[in-house]
Amino acid sequence: MEQPQPFSVSVDDAVLEDLKHRLVNARLPEAELVDDWSQGLPRAYLEALLAYWRTDYDWRRCEALLNSWPQFTVPLEGPGGPLPVHFIHLRSPEPNARPLLLSHGWPGSILEFRHVLGPLTDPVAHGGRAEDAFHVVAPSLPGFAFSGKPTVPGWTVEAMAKAFDQLMTGLGYERYFAQGGDWGSIITSALGELTPPGLAGIHVTMPIVTPDPETAATPNAEEQDALAGLAHYQQWDSAYARIQGTRPQTLAYGLADSPAGQAAWIIEKFWSWMDCNDDPESVLSKDELLDNVMLYWLNNAAGSSARIYWESFNKVSQGPLTLPSAISLYPKELLRTSERWARRRFTDLRRFNRAEKGGHFAAMECPEHFVAELRASFALMTLAEA
Repeated sequence: MEQPQPFSVSVDDAVLEDLKHRLVNARLPEAELVDDWSQGLPRAYLEALLAYWRTDYDWRRCEALLNSWPQFTVPLEGPGGPLPVHFIHLRSPEPNARPLLLSHGWPGSILEFRHVLGPLTDPVAHGGRAEDAFHVVAPSLPGFAFSGKPTVPGWTVEAMAKAFDQLMTGLGYERYFAQGGDWGSIITSALGELTPPGLAGIHVTMPIVTPDPETAATPNAEEQDALAGLAHYQQWDSAYARIQGTRPQTLAYGLADSPAGQAAWIIEKFWSWMDCNDDPESVLSKDELLDNVMLYWLNNAAGSSARIYWESFNKVSQGPLTLPSAISLYPKELLRTSERWARRRFTDLRRFNRAEKGGHFAAMECPEHFVAELRASFALMTLAEA
């Protein structure tokens, strides 16, 4: 691997002026015909959000936050040749900290980890113990945010997993742990199936597990909940994946030209997948929601990020995972499972825990609990295990 190059975010004023112009001149459709979110993002909610975005939102604040973390880019081998990948590399002050790869998903970004980077890397400063410390590496997925956009097909989750192993070993980490949510869970699991020599264990919040045919007819309470969640997802919540998995380019023309459309496309999923009682801003602020949207808008990443569905949505492996692993399930996670079903795939499952609250974006929604889960999970694994 080449030497990583320092990176800082600096968006031209002209780009922000163009955004403001588009927000001022946004053309919206008529309002929905219902008094809830069942037809999608309500017009009144979007109008209020766009007004805030135009007048009160401060991108330079978010830019300063990003630049407060050590960021880098480095070419990683993959389909079509090397692709520049952007990542945060925040080393702990603790000498015995363990390397940890954090992988986000869609419609998230590295900003999902904004509230957990400090506690993970410097636990003593956040009420933890020195032995809880991690060196954190958090890449932007290829096609997302400040990472390069693939120019040829083939950047599947397996290709991303191989690239991220290159990153960790190239940074000098002979052994490391990996964690992920959403596509990050799938990439982390793919990494686990590959079993590279450096990977010591994994933690996921969205395990992909097939129901056990022998017990599916007599499911326990956990499995009834999982099956109900899957049925709801397939009937009411999966259209976005069908579109992104089949025609990402067509969709991208609309989202790339309209910040209102890009925001609606993303934030509707935060409403649907967070534990928020139909009020996204009861969990995340307007700034937090818009910061994440901005990483898509500023980098024109609607199409390049959606292509992960075209590459991998119907091709996700569910092969056995034999290395040490842990699962934390949150009640509003869109795909859930039971412990006995999980153990069929995760054959060395060290910890399986159900949280009382939280959803798909656990690191953002309940960062203290998320950090505690990672500490408890990786305490049951060691870097020295073969």
